[in-house]
Amino acid sequence: MWTGWYEERRGSGGGRRSTGITVRLSSWLCTVLWLWTLWLPVRPQCPESCHCAGDTATVMCSDAELREIPEGIPTDTVVLHLERNFIRTIPETAFSDLVHLRDLYLSHNRIDSLSSGALRHLGPELRLLDLSHNQLRQASREDFGITWAKTRLYHNPWHCDCALQELMETLNLEPETVNSIVCESSMRGAGEGGRWEDPGSLGEHAGQPLVKLLDSGVNFCSLQRKTTDVAMLVTMFVWFFMVIVYVVYYVRQNQAEARRHLEYLKSLPSPRKTPTEADTLSTGF
Repeated sequence: MWTGWYEERRGSGGGRRSTGITVRLSSWLCTVLWLWTLWLPVRPQCPESCHCAGDTATVMCSDAELREIPEGIPTDTVVLHLERNFIRTIPETAFSDLVHLRDLYLSHNRIDSLSSGALRHLGPELRLLDLSHNQLRQASREDFGITWAKTRLYHNPWHCDCALQELMETLNLEPETVNSIVCESSMRGAGEGGRWEDPGSLGEHAGQPLVKLLDSGVNFCSLQRKTTDVAMLVTMFVWFFMVIVYVVYYVRQNQAEARRHLEYLKSLPSPRKTPTEADTLSTGF
């Protein structure tokens, strides 16, 4: 009987010890897993309608029917594809967090305007900027900032003026496509066109590649300065003419007032002499 009792106690004691060991082991494993998850790098979520390849840091948002730059693009993105969408404008802070971006594809959209400094926030690592096949008409150096990336601007309805000329001289344009940057319209020189010319005229250089125009000696900045000088001369002439008209009007008004005053004085009755004054006069004689 004692033997059976001892075996029963020993069996029950061993069960409790094994249960305690299992509980402690489970707690230790949970702690290790929890700490491990804290140290793991959190992978940013991918924007809706896009595909993110974490191994190459590439974000594919092509043919996604996007109408604006998507939010939530991972900050470690190196290659970003946004071509063949319906994007119309680029906000100023659209790419401000993408400091590691190297290739940015924005071709075949409907981009017709760039916010001031929209591309200025792109990091120095940018190698390719594709804005071809859009609706851009005007752009300036302030929109792009300082970048050494190879840039594609062809197949846009450009309005060739001084700002675009300065931009062309600043950017690192892709040599293979630079001849496809064509002026759909251009600024008119000081003597170009007449008073009755159609206001919708596209200008003398419409339909010609901008690079060839610049190589041939066309300088849109000098044309702009000439136009500005002529406008200043016309403005000064108008102001001078207005001053002369005002002076003539002022003189004539004063003359008219003087004549009216003189006629008024003549119309007044002459003052009669008093007896004292008459006696004084007769005594003098």
